[in-house]
This record gives sequence, C-alpha cells and structure tokens, in this order.
Amino acid sequence: MSQLSNKIAIVTGAASGFGAAIAQAYIKAGAKVVLVDINLGAAQALAVELGSNASAIACDVTKSEQVGAAVSHCVDRFGIPDIVVNNAGTTHRNQSMLDVDEATFDRVFSVNVKSIYHMARAVVPLMKQRKGGVILNIGSVGGIRPRPGLTWYNSSKGAVSVMSKSMAVELAPDNIRVNIISPVMAATALLQDFMGVPDTPENRARFIATIPLGRMCDPVDVAHVAVFLASSEAQFLTGIEMPVDGGRSI
Repeated sequence: MSQLSNKIAIVTGAASGFGAAIAQAYIKAGAKVVLVDINLGAAQALAVELGSNASAIACDVTKSEQVGAAVSHCVDRFGIPDIVVNNAGTTHRNQSMLDVDEATFDRVFSVNVKSIYHMARAVVPLMKQRKGGVILNIGSVGGIRPRPGLTWYNSSKGAVSVMSKSMAVELAPDNIRVNIISPVMAATALLQDFMGVPDTPENRARFIATIPLGRMCDPVDVAHVAVFLASSEAQFLTGIEMPVDGGRSI
C-alpha cells in the first residue's frame, strides 16, 4: 500500500485505541508517523513495533508548550507534517449533567477542544508555508445525535465539529483540508465511562442494540477512514463530518 507514501503525520493519543490503529494504518500506507501521547512508555513500545518510520514523544495536549515541542520533534525527525490527526480525547462518566464537577468539565473541554487550538497554532503556520496539509479531528456520534448522560462530552464534540468546519473554510485558500471523523463507541479504555455502567456482555448488548449494523466501532474502522481522508483520493473533500457509526446517527 502506498496511499500515504512519503507523507509525514502526527497522531495524538497514539498509544492506544483509535490513535494506535490510525498510526498502524498510516505506517502500512507508507507514511512516517510521530506518535504523541501522555503515556510515553506505551507510545514508545508501539513505535518500536512499527519500526524506523515511527517516533514517539510524550505530550500533554492541553499544554501549548508540549504540543509545540511535539511538532518540533516531528520537524527535526522527519520534516514538516503533511497530516495531523487530533485524536487525543477524554470524557466524563455517563451520568446526570448536574453531577459532573467543574474540574472534570474543564478537563473534557481542555483535552477535546483546546488541544486542537494548541495544535493549530503550532502546525498551521508550517502547512501554510508548504501551501498544503490535512488536519483530521476526531469527533463523536455524540456530537451529531446527542443522548442524555454525556451532555458535556457531547457538547465538546459538537464544538470540535463546528471548529473543524470553520477551520476548513478559513484554511482552504492555503490548500489545507480539515475534516471530522465521528465514531460511535468502541471497546477502548473509555468504554465503561461512556456506558456509565459496568462493562459486562449484557450491558454491551444493550448499547449494540442501538447500532443498526449490530456491533460497536472497531478502531480499524476509524483508521481506514483516516487513511482515505488523508490521501490524494480525498483531495476535494474538506469540512465534512464522516460518521463511523454503523448507522447510529440516523
């Protein structure tokens, strides 16, 4: 596969879940990838597994100086990034909106929304110099078809959606494409928080019953879309929100 041959990518939250699957798919498609994650040990282990075209760096995406350092690491190791995937995210437990404390609310918006602001300020000037680039922001089906219990998380992903579309319009003259990938829940580390109940086969079955195609999202589903949207085959696509949700948002 060579859809992303000689491309350079940064993937945040790359040590596990959607981010790890995207990093793996990008390497397979021919890209060089910087794995950005707050869990350096896990990111380094994956980078070793992926080989010399992968490099890991520790980064708290809520800190502008750390995001800037991650971008500098990419430039020094591989070159100016062609692709950035803002995948790092968090949630609050599925519960009444009134039971989510302020610190948790701030953390959700800082990781899910403000991190994109930090990354844009670090990477967009470089992409403007190159007159091209791709930014993929990971949203959520909750930002399209919100349901009770995850109100503040859903709101953060709604912000990601509007932010991405506005970025797409503003950055189009510089040939920088911005798109959103919005998955339904998957069996990642955040699953139990999303469900708000213990992760049992019975509870999973209740949630799967709401997905027309009859299963949860697999990280590989998101990775396949991330490869396509970053490739030249998607060169006329910007500002779109791609649900990867088995029909959940219908």
